Amino acid sequence: MSEDKILDAIRGEYSRYQRLVEMAIEQIDDEALFRRLGPDGNSVAILLVHLGGNLQSRFTDFLTSDGEKTWRNRDSEFEITATTRAEVLTTWNTGLEALEAALRDLRDDQMGNEVLIRGQALSVIAALERSLAHFAYHVGQIVLLSRHAVGSDWRILSIPRGATQPLNQNPEREKRPD
Repeated sequence: MSEDKILDAIRGEYSRYQRLVEMAIEQIDDEALFRRLGPDGNSVAILLVHLGGNLQSRFTDFLTSDGEKTWRNRDSEFEITATTRAEVLTTWNTGLEALEAALRDLRDDQMGNEVLIRGQALSVIAALERSLAHFAYHVGQIVLLSRHAVGSDWRILSIPRGATQPLNQNPEREKRPD
């Protein structure tokens, strides 16, 4: 697979996971956004703030500075400091903007370059794969917490039970928008 196809695939996966988050959190109210299932558990809000902070740190000056910025306070991302949906979404969107800018500016010939994360050298492609896996991991948690909060009124985000056969007969329905 050529590097431009790899970058396109990575961009597409980030987009797909971002859309899953958006579809999940539009189904929950503010109480559910901030609810933890236990004292040591994360809420959807905490996960969004953490992902936003992580993306902002990793992708600000992506090729030229360590991905773990000195100004980031990762531990504070797991404390409930944001008090409104708007504050949570501001942090989330700031991280997404840093990601989008870095991916937009990335060129095929830079995929083999090295970047640092906590002083560890990684190729650009390895750093992107690592970040995407981290993103997907937390998106799954956000979807699960949201689904738990909504209960039987949950609107399915993927293929509903019993709909696999019709989809297999018309796979064009699953294509991503360009």
